[in-house]
Order: sequence, then structure tokens, then C-alpha cells
Amino acid sequence: MAKELTGKVYDIQGFSIQDGPGIRTTVFFKGCPLTCPWCHSPESQSFAPQLSWLAARCIGIDTCGRCLPLCPRGALSPGERVQRPGTGEEIRLVRIDRSSCDVCGACARGCYPKALEICGTDYTLDDLLARVLRDRPFYENSGGGVTVSGGEPLCQPKFVLPFLEKLKEAGIHTALDTTGHVPADVVQGALAHTDLFLYDIKQMDGALHRAATGVSNERILDNARLIAAGGGKIQIRVPVIPEFNDSDAAIREIGVFCLSLGAAVEMVQLLPYHNLGVVKYQRIENRGKVLEAVPPSEARMHELVALLKSLGLDATLH
Repeated sequence: MAKELTGKVYDIQGFSIQDGPGIRTTVFFKGCPLTCPWCHSPESQSFAPQLSWLAARCIGIDTCGRCLPLCPRGALSPGERVQRPGTGEEIRLVRIDRSSCDVCGACARGCYPKALEICGTDYTLDDLLARVLRDRPFYENSGGGVTVSGGEPLCQPKFVLPFLEKLKEAGIHTALDTTGHVPADVVQGALAHTDLFLYDIKQMDGALHRAATGVSNERILDNARLIAAGGGKIQIRVPVIPEFNDSDAAIREIGVFCLSLGAAVEMVQLLPYHNLGVVKYQRIENRGKVLEAVPPSEARMHELVALLKSLGLDATLH
């Protein structure tokens, strides 16, 4: 018997109002071909499940310790003693031997404070549809729908494209949050079932783009043109990153490219860099490059929005 098709999801957020029109449910798929050092969701980069460990939630092995005997590989052991912020209470944390852990999830299932969690859950199409359709009343009353995000959701095309198709068959508005760094035929396949593309443009300089993200921007720009030519609707999203694309010249170049896409571009949204994702790298012990910089000021962000508006674009802060 053939194995049922599944997609790997690391989060589902209901009542989302930042990922398209109205009230939405956003489904975050694991896996991304880019390795942006400013990524605020590093758990989205790997295609494999990962064990996340949040020390602030742990109540200590002296009080609990339920996770220790649950690990079949002995990857958990008593760790360091620390003081809880605020109370000063001393607790002993758990230590994780990542080299022994096979991410079976036994410890996470037994961790009631949710200090240990597995990032990456397999869903069948029917199960995921049932989950998002529970929120249909919110979509209908607000003009919302379902947003498919990541990572890069189109890196799981055999699951995501049928998922988008079934959402459209159910009368649900669909938005696709994408880096655009996927084969053109995959983007073409998404066009028929996507009402709105939330499309990342990070840098027009190809060498700078590759140096920062690990990939060229050529495919990304070509796919944006493909969507525009195919009648797709696009909201361009630009993460404003210190010393990467926060200059007037870099933002102007992106704006000129957006103008070249014509009426397909409904809006350009600027997203100010923040460092809230740094702690997530620690939670999964991701040893990739991490950007820690001073976020752009609100005044600077408004200057860049004004620059884009001066080009004739509908621009806003996200």
C-alpha cells in the first residue's frame, strides 16, 4: 500500500492579522533553501524535525525530572544549577546530548511545562484541511483566509500545491508567503490556486544576496516576473537589514524593480530587522551564522517608506 502524502509543519497560528487580508490561519512549513543570518524563525530552515529546549519554561529536575527516564537513547542527564530570574529560586536544568538525540519526541511528550518541544510535525492533507477549516467562521466574517508560509513552503510542492488547490475548492482565500527561490514550474503551479503572493525581495545586488543568504537572487527575480506576467497579485515584503539593504540606494533599487512588475504589485511592506530570533538559535542549538545588530529606528523606517512612496509605490511598514 502506498504511503499517504504528508507535509512537515512546524507551527500553525490562528487569528493571524499580519499575513494577508482579514483574520487568517497561517501554516508554517519546515525547510528553506536560504540561510539568512537575521532569520527570526531558524527552526524553519532545516527540513528535519528538531528538538527545541526553552530553559525558561523548565521547572527543574528536582521538582519534575519526568523527561530523564523517557529518553530511550540516554541523551538527557542532570545539567547545571541556575537561579530563576525574579524569584532567585535555584533549580537544576536538564542537559541534552544532541549527538545522541534522534528527535524521537518521547521527552517532549512527557514535558508538561513544554520546555521540550518538537519542531516539525507531519500532517496529511485531510488532517491539515480539517484543522484550518475549523477557523472558517473567522475567514467569512473578516474577509480572511489561510496563509501558507515557512521556511519556504514551495520546497514541499507535492503537498503544498494540492493543499492550496483544496483550499480554493473549499472557497477559502489563499495567500502564499514565499522567498521565490524555487523552480519556475512550481511557482507556475501555485498561480492557479493563490489569491495573493507575499513575496520577499531582499537585495537587488546578486553578489551581496548570495553572500548573505547563500543563494543567488536571479531565480527570485525571475519568478516575481513570472507571477506578474501570469496575472498574480503580489505584496512585496522587504526585511530592512542593517549594513545589507538599509541604504537609500538599496531600497530605491528594490522599488524600481517593483515598478517594473506593474499593476501586479499591490503594496510594498518594509519589515524592520529585530533580534528576537537569536534566542531561537539557542533553543535548537543552531550553529549557523547569526546576525546581531542594532535595529533600524522608527524614524529611519519612515524615511525609507517615504522614499518608496516618492517612486509612486503604495508602501507601508509591516
